[in-house]
Amino acid sequence: MPDTPDDFSPPTSTQTERGDRLRKVPWAALVTFVAVSFGLAWLVSMPLWLASDESPAPALLNRILPVVMMFTPLIATAVVVFIMKVPRGEWARFLGLWPLRPAKRVVWFAVIMTVAPLVLVFACIAISALFGWIHLDLVNFSGFQETLDAPLEPSMLWPVVLIQVALVPLASIFNALPAFAEEAGWRGWLLPALRPLGTWPALLLSGAIWGLWHTPIVLLGQNFDEPNIWGVLLMTGGGMAWGVLFGWLRLRTGSIWPAVIGHGSLNASGGLIFLLGTAGDPAELALVNPLGVSGWIVIGIVVIVLALTGQFKRQPQLGRPTVEQ
Repeated sequence: MPDTPDDFSPPTSTQTERGDRLRKVPWAALVTFVAVSFGLAWLVSMPLWLASDESPAPALLNRILPVVMMFTPLIATAVVVFIMKVPRGEWARFLGLWPLRPAKRVVWFAVIMTVAPLVLVFACIAISALFGWIHLDLVNFSGFQETLDAPLEPSMLWPVVLIQVALVPLASIFNALPAFAEEAGWRGWLLPALRPLGTWPALLLSGAIWGLWHTPIVLLGQNFDEPNIWGVLLMTGGGMAWGVLFGWLRLRTGSIWPAVIGHGSLNASGGLIFLLGTAGDPAELALVNPLGVSGWIVIGIVVIVLALTGQFKRQPQLGRPTVEQ
């Protein structure tokens, strides 16, 4: 069967209209999901909050705890699926874990998403350079060299930089496990749970919740170096922008796996801004970060193109077998 528009015809069971659809928003489960994922996120990040200038958190904890935090939406998903029984059946289909149908579409979207976020991040860097938000150094890569213990020989600069960029698709695979832990919650359970509100409200609200979930580490200065409400608002905007894109992948393929790979690729490529920038350049992270203003512009353009070409209405009918045509 070909893709069908996003509609809500009368349900065929007491709770689900299709294997991947709920009849109405499960508000009690939704509140539980948010409470568990947010509460655990704060709990995991607490050692970083308890650190002080006199006794700072070990550098290893600063690296490990944000990764551990990524598993909290997976735990919240397990609570609402296996304890609260939402949905009551076909939970693997509901979460977009299985079946991979049509497999060709899912696989190709996943392959594309190993590099698509990298391209979008480069577009963010180009937008930032165009507006003068960042000054690029594509000759000496002084921003990159500033992060090294010892400067590189000029002849080694381009090869090393190209290797860093080329490793992003591979890193998206290595990042897949923690990315899956997040996506199982945000695009696996939360987005389908909100779909009775309509496609666009579900996409925007799930993205906003995803962005707000980052509050414990954003208030510590991560991502934007803005440990305040402004940083939280920036992260919420970034979550909504990228959440619409990843959410579209989830709806378009009926699977979370392309979004998982895309999320891993974004995490791997987000730091390229520091690879290409000029040393000592006071770049405003709120503007140049792919989750910030430059990202809103780039993702906004992509989403407009997808909407104008009807891509948000092309969703596989997962309640029964689909055939690629």
